[in-house]
Amino acid sequence: MYKADDGRYTGMEYIRCGKSGLKLPRVSLGFWHNFGSVDNFENQRKMVFKAFDNGITHFDLANNYGPRGGSAEENLGRIMENDLKPYRDEILISTKAGFGMWKGPYGDGGSRKYLMASLNQSLRRMKLDYVDIFYHHRPDKNTPMEETMEALSDMVKQGKALYIGISNYGTEDTKQAIKILKENKTPLLIHQPCYNMFNRWVESEGLLDVLEENGVGCICYSPLAQGMLTDKYLNGIPKDSRAAKNMFLKESSITEDVVNKVKRLNKIALERGQTLAQMALSWVLRKNRVTSVLIGASRPEQIEDNVKIINNLSFSSEELEKIQDILK
Repeated sequence: MYKADDGRYTGMEYIRCGKSGLKLPRVSLGFWHNFGSVDNFENQRKMVFKAFDNGITHFDLANNYGPRGGSAEENLGRIMENDLKPYRDEILISTKAGFGMWKGPYGDGGSRKYLMASLNQSLRRMKLDYVDIFYHHRPDKNTPMEETMEALSDMVKQGKALYIGISNYGTEDTKQAIKILKENKTPLLIHQPCYNMFNRWVESEGLLDVLEENGVGCICYSPLAQGMLTDKYLNGIPKDSRAAKNMFLKESSITEDVVNKVKRLNKIALERGQTLAQMALSWVLRKNRVTSVLIGASRPEQIEDNVKIINNLSFSSEELEKIQDILK
């Protein structure tokens, strides 16, 4: 039987999510990859245990994570029931719905029918009474925003979710969602956008400003740009990499310009005593504009390495200028 490390909270930093009373770990574990039915279950258990032993209290999922869709939630459910049940009140679990999940007209989008059904399915798969955060995974232009937000609000009022989140919403849609949820007296807790050194739309389109102004937290996915912001592609494209398999990251994305930038960034990281991946994660969390960063992992050691960023989150103005010059 798993017993959590007694010192699990000593090496992690936790900060409030927006203006809420909820604290998030600076590093959260995402289940997008490597937690599906095609992946080794014992390795999944080891990664979850390593994360929790290192103070990662937040596990992020979605209804369609796998592959097979739904299997990441099922696997977490097995782990929760058999290993982590005594620690449920120490753990934040989030899930989402918004992308296609089942056949027919009710398995996709932002309708009340789809969202309510999906949350009920997710709770069964994860063997939970409630989730801590439920996200609408993407905006749906074919459903009135009021309908989607009302469904999210009712989940909280029913006790099936404690907080509401949105993901992949643009700045204007986010403003509208914030307004409706305030009127529903179920304020938006958090936004989950893609954000990394190579994808900075949350800055250029003012999303981070809107979140700060309204007391909404931010947790970022793909902080390593699907692996581009690691040392993996410094000397070509490895045969077992995502780019080589054209999985989520295309081989054509690894251009000469990208490799040149990565090499220059890697030099700064080494001077900071970090790997490039660690520096890229630290950079996303700089100035505390982002509450938490979502990491993925394929083995426990990666989680341990990523958590080390807690000891080196600050940047000098000179370092930030050098990085900015590279990214221009």
